[in-house]
Amino acid sequence: MELGYGNLLVGRRTIARAGRLPRTMRFKRSAFRSHTVFAFLVLVGACKKGAPSSHSAQAELPPPEASKDSSLLFTYVEPNGIFATTDKAEKVPEVARRMVRIMGLGKNEPRRLNDANVEVIDLGELLARGKTRPRVMSLEAFETSALGQLPPGDSCPLAGPHGPPLAEAPATPSDDPPVAILYRTSWCKACQSARQYLVSNRIPFISKDIEKDTSAGRELAQKASRFGISADRVPIIDVRGRLLVGYDETRMNGFLADW
Repeated sequence: MELGYGNLLVGRRTIARAGRLPRTMRFKRSAFRSHTVFAFLVLVGACKKGAPSSHSAQAELPPPEASKDSSLLFTYVEPNGIFATTDKAEKVPEVARRMVRIMGLGKNEPRRLNDANVEVIDLGELLARGKTRPRVMSLEAFETSALGQLPPGDSCPLAGPHGPPLAEAPATPSDDPPVAILYRTSWCKACQSARQYLVSNRIPFISKDIEKDTSAGRELAQKASRFGISADRVPIIDVRGRLLVGYDETRMNGFLADW
Protein backbone atom coordinates (compact mmCIF):
# COMPACT_ATOMS: atom_id res chain seq x y z
CA MET A 1 0.00 0.00 0.00
CA GLU A 2 1.35 3.39 -0.94
CA LEU A 3 0.49 6.62 0.88
CA GLY A 4 0.90 9.94 -0.97
CA TYR A 5 0.06 13.64 -0.81
CA GLY A 6 -55.48 -1.42 49.70
CA ASN A 7 -57.12 1.66 52.23
CA LEU A 8 -56.83 1.78 56.08
CA LEU A 9 -58.72 4.18 58.47
CA VAL A 10 -57.46 5.53 61.79
CA GLY A 11 -59.55 7.34 64.45
CA ARG A 12 -58.90 11.02 64.96
CA ARG A 13 -57.87 10.53 68.62
CA THR A 14 -55.13 8.15 67.72
CA ILE A 15 -53.65 10.52 65.18
CA ALA A 16 -53.95 13.56 67.49
CA ARG A 17 -52.32 11.78 70.42
CA ALA A 18 -49.50 10.11 68.63
CA GLY A 19 -48.85 12.81 66.03
CA ARG A 20 -48.05 10.13 63.49
CA LEU A 21 -49.31 6.82 62.16
CA PRO A 22 -48.56 3.52 63.89
CA ARG A 23 -45.44 1.83 62.58
CA THR A 24 -47.24 -1.01 60.79
CA MET A 25 -49.47 1.46 58.95
CA ARG A 26 -46.51 3.64 57.99
CA PHE A 27 -44.83 0.60 56.52
CA LYS A 28 -47.89 -0.36 54.49
CA ARG A 29 -48.36 3.17 53.20
CA SER A 30 -44.70 3.42 52.21
CA ALA A 31 -44.86 0.10 50.39
CA PHE A 32 -48.05 1.15 48.60
CA ARG A 33 -46.41 4.37 47.42
CA SER A 34 -43.32 2.55 46.21
CA HIS A 35 -45.37 0.05 44.24
CA THR A 36 -47.44 2.85 42.74
CA VAL A 37 -44.39 4.82 41.62
CA PHE A 38 -42.78 1.70 40.18
CA ALA A 39 -45.93 0.81 38.22
CA PHE A 40 -46.13 4.37 36.88
CA LEU A 41 -42.53 4.31 35.66
CA VAL A 42 -43.05 0.96 33.94
CA LEU A 43 -46.16 2.30 32.23
CA VAL A 44 -44.32 5.41 31.01
CA GLY A 45 -41.45 3.32 29.69
CA ALA A 46 -43.83 1.03 27.85
CA CYS A 47 -45.56 4.00 26.26
CA LYS A 48 -42.24 5.37 25.06
CA LYS A 49 -41.21 2.06 23.54
CA GLY A 50 -44.61 1.37 22.00
CA ALA A 51 -45.00 4.77 20.35
CA PRO A 52 -42.18 5.51 17.88
CA SER A 53 -41.25 9.12 17.34
CA SER A 54 -42.84 10.95 14.46
CA HIS A 55 -39.38 11.47 12.96
CA SER A 56 -38.52 7.75 12.79
CA ALA A 57 -42.04 6.86 11.58
CA GLN A 58 -41.72 9.45 8.83
CA ALA A 59 -38.32 8.11 7.83
CA GLU A 60 -39.79 4.62 7.31
CA LEU A 61 -42.54 5.84 4.97
CA PRO A 62 -41.90 5.30 1.24
CA PRO A 63 -41.23 8.48 -0.75
CA PRO A 64 -44.23 10.00 -2.52
CA GLU A 65 -44.83 8.96 -6.11
CA ALA A 66 -43.50 11.16 -8.86
CA SER A 67 -45.60 11.92 -11.92
CA LYS A 68 -45.31 13.95 -15.09
CA ASP A 69 -47.39 16.65 -13.41
CA SER A 70 -44.97 16.90 -10.47
CA SER A 71 -42.88 20.05 -10.25
CA LEU A 72 -39.38 18.60 -10.04
CA LEU A 73 -35.70 19.28 -10.56
CA PHE A 74 -33.74 16.48 -12.21
CA THR A 75 -30.04 15.91 -11.51
CA TYR A 76 -28.24 13.64 -13.96
CA VAL A 77 -24.79 12.92 -15.31
CA GLU A 78 -23.72 14.34 -18.65
CA PRO A 79 -21.91 12.10 -21.16
CA ASN A 80 -18.65 13.79 -20.12
CA GLY A 81 -19.16 12.72 -16.50
CA ILE A 82 -20.21 16.10 -15.12
CA PHE A 83 -23.45 16.36 -13.13
CA ALA A 84 -26.11 18.83 -14.23
CA THR A 85 -29.62 19.84 -13.11
CA THR A 86 -32.68 20.79 -15.16
CA ASP A 87 -36.42 21.20 -14.68
CA LYS A 88 -37.12 19.73 -18.12
CA ALA A 89 -37.21 15.93 -18.09
CA GLU A 90 -36.84 15.72 -21.86
CA LYS A 91 -33.44 17.45 -21.67
CA VAL A 92 -31.86 14.54 -19.79
CA PRO A 93 -29.82 12.41 -22.23
CA GLU A 94 -31.21 8.92 -22.78
CA VAL A 95 -27.95 7.33 -21.66
CA ALA A 96 -28.38 8.93 -18.22
CA ARG A 97 -32.12 8.45 -17.63
CA ARG A 98 -31.91 5.22 -15.60
CA MET A 99 -30.39 7.04 -12.60
CA VAL A 100 -31.82 10.53 -12.04
CA ARG A 101 -32.06 12.32 -8.72
CA ILE A 102 -35.21 14.38 -8.07
CA MET A 103 -35.94 17.35 -5.82
CA GLY A 104 -39.24 19.12 -5.26
CA LEU A 105 -39.75 22.48 -6.90
CA GLY A 106 -42.54 24.69 -5.55
CA LYS A 107 -44.40 24.95 -2.26
CA ASN A 108 -47.15 22.52 -3.31
CA GLU A 109 -44.69 19.73 -4.10
CA PRO A 110 -44.08 17.06 -1.41
CA ARG A 111 -40.83 17.44 0.51
CA ARG A 112 -38.08 15.30 -1.02
CA LEU A 113 -34.97 13.91 0.68
CA ASN A 114 -32.03 16.19 0.07
CA ASP A 115 -29.18 15.42 2.47
CA ALA A 116 -27.16 12.25 3.07
CA ASN A 117 -29.94 10.28 1.36
CA VAL A 118 -31.60 11.28 -1.89
CA GLU A 119 -34.53 10.12 -4.05
CA VAL A 120 -33.71 8.55 -7.41
CA ILE A 121 -36.00 7.58 -10.28
CA ASP A 122 -35.84 5.86 -13.64
CA LEU A 123 -36.71 8.85 -15.79
CA GLY A 124 -37.41 6.63 -18.77
CA GLU A 125 -40.18 4.94 -16.79
CA LEU A 126 -41.63 8.31 -15.74
CA LEU A 127 -41.75 9.53 -19.32
CA ALA A 128 -43.22 6.25 -20.62
CA ARG A 129 -45.81 5.52 -17.89
CA GLY A 130 -46.44 9.03 -16.58
CA LYS A 131 -45.52 8.08 -13.02
CA THR A 132 -42.91 6.19 -11.01
CA ARG A 133 -41.96 5.42 -7.41
CA PRO A 134 -38.58 6.87 -6.31
CA ARG A 135 -35.91 4.83 -4.57
CA VAL A 136 -33.97 6.13 -1.58
CA MET A 137 -30.19 5.77 -1.57
CA SER A 138 -27.13 7.55 -0.31
CA LEU A 139 -25.73 10.44 -2.32
CA GLU A 140 -22.52 8.47 -2.91
CA ALA A 141 -24.46 5.48 -4.24
CA PHE A 142 -26.42 7.70 -6.62
CA GLU A 143 -23.34 9.41 -8.05
CA THR A 144 -21.45 6.13 -8.44
CA SER A 145 -24.41 4.41 -10.14
CA ALA A 146 -25.09 7.41 -12.37
CA LEU A 147 -21.49 7.41 -13.60
CA GLY A 148 -21.74 3.64 -14.05
CA GLN A 149 -24.27 4.22 -16.85
CA LEU A 150 -21.52 5.78 -18.95
CA PRO A 151 -18.75 3.94 -20.79
CA PRO A 152 -15.75 3.50 -18.47
CA GLY A 153 -12.77 5.78 -18.72
CA ASP A 154 -9.39 4.60 -19.94
CA SER A 155 -8.95 1.22 -18.29
CA CYS A 156 -7.46 -2.26 -18.53
CA PRO A 157 -9.53 -5.47 -18.23
CA LEU A 158 -8.31 -7.81 -15.53
CA ALA A 159 -8.90 -10.81 -17.79
CA GLY A 160 -6.54 -11.54 -20.67
CA PRO A 161 -2.80 -11.19 -21.28
CA HIS A 162 -0.90 -8.54 -19.36
CA GLY A 163 2.36 -6.78 -20.03
CA PRO A 164 5.31 -6.43 -17.68
CA PRO A 165 5.20 -4.18 -14.58
CA LEU A 166 5.58 -0.49 -15.36
CA ALA A 167 8.07 1.83 -13.71
CA GLU A 168 6.56 4.51 -11.47
CA ALA A 169 7.98 7.77 -10.14
CA PRO A 170 7.80 7.94 -6.33
CA ALA A 171 5.00 9.98 -4.81
CA THR A 172 5.79 12.85 -2.45
CA PRO A 173 4.78 11.89 1.11
CA SER A 174 1.86 13.92 2.46
CA ASP A 175 0.62 14.61 5.98
CA ASP A 176 -2.88 15.40 4.68
CA PRO A 177 -5.56 12.71 4.98
CA PRO A 178 -6.10 10.90 1.65
CA VAL A 179 -9.08 11.98 -0.41
CA ALA A 180 -8.72 9.20 -3.00
CA ILE A 181 -7.89 5.50 -3.11
CA LEU A 182 -6.43 4.22 -6.37
CA TYR A 183 -7.11 0.53 -6.95
CA ARG A 184 -4.66 -0.62 -9.61
CA THR A 185 -2.26 -3.25 -10.93
CA SER A 186 1.43 -2.92 -11.72
CA TRP A 187 1.04 -3.55 -15.46
CA CYS A 188 -1.92 -1.22 -16.22
CA LYS A 189 -1.02 1.89 -18.24
CA ALA A 190 -4.35 3.59 -17.40
CA CYS A 191 -3.57 3.05 -13.72
CA GLN A 192 -0.24 4.75 -14.25
CA SER A 193 -2.00 7.71 -15.90
CA ALA A 194 -4.45 8.00 -12.99
CA ARG A 195 -1.58 7.87 -10.50
CA GLN A 196 0.35 10.52 -12.41
CA TYR A 197 -2.73 12.79 -12.34
CA LEU A 198 -2.96 12.48 -8.57
CA VAL A 199 0.77 13.05 -8.08
CA SER A 200 0.93 16.04 -10.47
CA ASN A 201 -2.03 17.72 -8.80
CA ARG A 202 -0.62 17.03 -5.32
CA ILE A 203 -3.79 15.22 -4.27
CA PRO A 204 -3.30 13.05 -1.16
CA PHE A 205 -4.09 9.45 -2.10
CA ILE A 206 -3.50 5.81 -1.24
CA SER A 207 -2.48 3.40 -3.98
CA LYS A 208 -3.49 -0.27 -3.60
CA ASP A 209 -2.32 -3.04 -5.93
CA ILE A 210 -5.22 -5.51 -5.94
CA GLU A 211 -3.03 -8.35 -7.27
CA LYS A 212 -0.29 -8.05 -4.68
CA ASP A 213 -2.64 -7.16 -1.82
CA THR A 214 -5.52 -9.66 -1.64
CA SER A 215 -7.24 -7.66 1.12
CA ALA A 216 -7.34 -4.66 -1.23
CA GLY A 217 -8.96 -6.84 -3.88
CA ARG A 218 -11.62 -7.98 -1.43
CA GLU A 219 -12.16 -4.41 -0.29
CA LEU A 220 -12.72 -3.22 -3.84
CA ALA A 221 -15.05 -6.13 -4.62
CA GLN A 222 -17.19 -5.30 -1.57
CA LYS A 223 -17.45 -1.62 -2.55
CA ALA A 224 -18.33 -2.44 -6.15
CA SER A 225 -20.96 -4.96 -5.06
CA ARG A 226 -22.54 -2.43 -2.69
CA PHE A 227 -22.87 0.11 -5.49
CA GLY A 228 -23.89 -2.41 -8.16
CA ILE A 229 -20.96 -1.84 -10.50
CA SER A 230 -18.48 -4.23 -12.07
CA ALA A 231 -14.92 -4.50 -10.78
CA ASP A 232 -13.60 -6.37 -13.82
CA ARG A 233 -11.12 -3.66 -14.81
CA VAL A 234 -8.70 -1.14 -13.38
CA PRO A 235 -8.16 1.52 -12.37
CA ILE A 236 -11.08 2.15 -10.07
CA ILE A 237 -10.70 5.32 -8.05
CA ASP A 238 -12.56 5.86 -4.79
CA VAL A 239 -13.03 9.61 -4.34
CA ARG A 240 -14.69 10.31 -0.99
CA GLY A 241 -16.86 7.22 -1.31
CA ARG A 242 -17.67 7.60 -5.01
CA LEU A 243 -16.22 5.02 -7.38
CA LEU A 244 -14.92 6.13 -10.76
CA VAL A 245 -14.35 3.25 -13.18
CA GLY A 246 -11.37 3.94 -15.43
CA TYR A 247 -9.29 7.07 -15.75
CA ASP A 248 -11.03 10.11 -17.24
CA GLU A 249 -9.45 13.49 -16.58
CA THR A 250 -12.70 15.42 -16.95
CA ARG A 251 -14.46 13.22 -14.40
CA MET A 252 -11.47 13.43 -12.07
CA ASN A 253 -11.52 17.21 -12.32
CA GLY A 254 -15.21 17.25 -11.52
CA PHE A 255 -14.71 15.34 -8.27
CA LEU A 256 -11.30 16.66 -7.22
CA ALA A 257 -11.22 20.28 -8.37
CA ASP A 258 -11.85 21.56 -4.81
CA TRP A 259 -10.31 18.72 -2.81
